[in-house]
Amino acid sequence: MLDVTVIEDPAAAEVSLDPIRARLLAELAAEPASATMLSARVGLARQKVNYHLKALERHGLVELVGERRKGNVTERLMRATAASYVISPVALSAVEPDPARFRDQLSARWLLAVAARLVRDVGTLITGAAKARKRLATYALDGEVRFASAADRAAFVEELTHGIGSLIAKYDVGAAEGGRDHRIVVALHPTVKAGATPAASADPATTGAAATDPAHTGSAAHTPPTTLPRAVED
Repeated sequence: MLDVTVIEDPAAAEVSLDPIRARLLAELAAEPASATMLSARVGLARQKVNYHLKALERHGLVELVGERRKGNVTERLMRATAASYVISPVALSAVEPDPARFRDQLSARWLLAVAARLVRDVGTLITGAAKARKRLATYALDGEVRFASAADRAAFVEELTHGIGSLIAKYDVGAAEGGRDHRIVVALHPTVKAGATPAASADPATTGAAATDPAHTGSAAHTPPTTLPRAVED
């Protein structure tokens, strides 16, 4: 079972968004179960649970992990193919966000478009790497920082932008043969407090994003000095 997988197929996305099927996915992410076992947990007839399981299986969201005999019946034990799922903007390709349409580093909506592109691109890379049976080298930073004032936040963004720009200038080899382009995304936004409503969490005056040259790729988010970077390969 994967920790997380990206759903790119519109039909699979539709199947996963059904409340009953989403509940079944959650149950099967916790442990394998049969239609009979799930029937008691979700309060549905076994036949209906089987119907939903077949739909999930057709789209690769659940998989068979074993069978067991119970009386005259052979029960199929199913398991979710991932612990959690992310729906890629590719599933809504006609209306997916496009950061290239506008570029406003202080726009929360542009930040959202950049984040959506990140989900789309990394999902595509994961799919390709899995088919090629190759490892995908990625890197991410995640953390929090508390600013004393809006002025401090603005100064931080300026230093961050100049710092990342200097690193790009240092390591960018342009059109050198054998090189590979990477995208770098740096994001900064207010922390969403646990249990807070969207309206209470939103703060347009403090929402910002800093991004580097869009010709490069990779992912980094703001991090405190005490957080040590960790390279990740999937």
